[in-house]
Amino acid sequence: MRSLYIDGAWTGSASDEAIEVLDPATEQVIDTVPAGAAKDVDSAVEAAAAAFPAWSRRPHGQRVTHLAKALELFDERAEDIAALLTRDMGAPAGFSRKVQAGLPQMMFRTYIDLVEEHGERYFAGERLDNSLVVHEPVGVVGAITPWNYPLHQIVLKVVPALLAGNTVVLKPTEIAPLSAYALAEIFDEAGMPEGVFNLVSGTGPVVGEAIAAHPKVDMVSFTGSTRAGTRVSQVAAETVKRVALELGGKSPNVILPDADLAQAVKRGVADVMRNTGQSCNALTRMLIHRDVYDEAVELAASSAAKYVPGDPTDSSTRMGPLVSAAQLEKVRSYIELAGTEGARVVTGGAEPVEGLDQGYYVKPTILADVRNDMRVAQEEIFGPVLALIPYDTVEEAVETANDTVYGLNAAVWSGDPEQGLAVARRLRAGQVELNGGAMNPRVPFGGYKRSGNGREWGLSGLEEFCEVKAVQM
Repeated sequence: MRSLYIDGAWTGSASDEAIEVLDPATEQVIDTVPAGAAKDVDSAVEAAAAAFPAWSRRPHGQRVTHLAKALELFDERAEDIAALLTRDMGAPAGFSRKVQAGLPQMMFRTYIDLVEEHGERYFAGERLDNSLVVHEPVGVVGAITPWNYPLHQIVLKVVPALLAGNTVVLKPTEIAPLSAYALAEIFDEAGMPEGVFNLVSGTGPVVGEAIAAHPKVDMVSFTGSTRAGTRVSQVAAETVKRVALELGGKSPNVILPDADLAQAVKRGVADVMRNTGQSCNALTRMLIHRDVYDEAVELAASSAAKYVPGDPTDSSTRMGPLVSAAQLEKVRSYIELAGTEGARVVTGGAEPVEGLDQGYYVKPTILADVRNDMRVAQEEIFGPVLALIPYDTVEEAVETANDTVYGLNAAVWSGDPEQGLAVARRLRAGQVELNGGAMNPRVPFGGYKRSGNGREWGLSGLEEFCEVKAVQM
């Protein structure tokens, strides 16, 4: 069994319990990690608190040097890390290389670049009339991360927190924790000072709650379900610590009547099938004008048929398994629910995937005749399930798009960019993609409403881990 990483050393847990890590494609145990205890969290927080004064006083350039060395090691091991992620959470090999490992590499590098470009202004201070405005680290940051993009979500929290001068206690997901251990090994080899980064594996109710409740944790950054994020906020409120939440989504994809329908539908289906549908920002509600609705249904079914579930280690596989048996059961139950609610399963379905007797595989599924008041249109399924919803007017499309408790992501497709932008401005979401606009790692990412609070990515993601002080002179 692996060990915890506390105060610059690999150490055993105060708990004798272990968590088995399963390969989602084979259902076989591939590793075990400690099911940490509250006592382990206390040790890690004490180490982080003791390391904070020296680390926070280092010039930001020295912190950049430490993180740049870690990034070099990451780059050297990227192929191995990608293969580890394929076994750990079931992502297809190509997707693991490009996204599951490639995306955190890119974000790691982006944060370093941003601090090199803006660090002097942020940390040395900026004059405003008779005042000096400075950004200072919050203190000890507790980072609690999910399983769907396990390493990416860790990098989004740990790297900017460390660059800003904070120290960190990380609780990775217990479902796919192995990439967190790979990063801890990199930090250790890179010579990160003792106590600056700490890793405590375990469950949310034990390790996660201990982090959220600890009086010496100054901030909790959490990514996961809205239910779990609510609990983190409740526990953290007792010590009035800062909480940043990146939660669920039920994102709309508004295809306007003048859009290139074939392109919009194809790209929309691909977005939902990405990572076997296990993306919080997936565009899972496709809104289509009634005049072209039947054509869009056919296009969506044809596109979905190209995503054939298979062995994630095979380079030709486009869709791997879901991450766990529990997730498979959940997704299948929603597909069954769709039928009882009156939706039509165009392709896919809840039945087992033929020829795949082992592994947590599900069919890519297109649902037609969906109403926005159905549970399958309102609740996060977190699987490769796309709901197609017809509308009659643009005004109705906007109202339907915003008729959700979530507000993480959205998309608009239009032949008229100005009209598309006008609709995008009306959508209540933290990010909106216009005509398939490319991802930009230097801009904020985060949600409205029950999709969370705070922002990741870009300078906003760095500021999230800073206090702001005004010195009047």
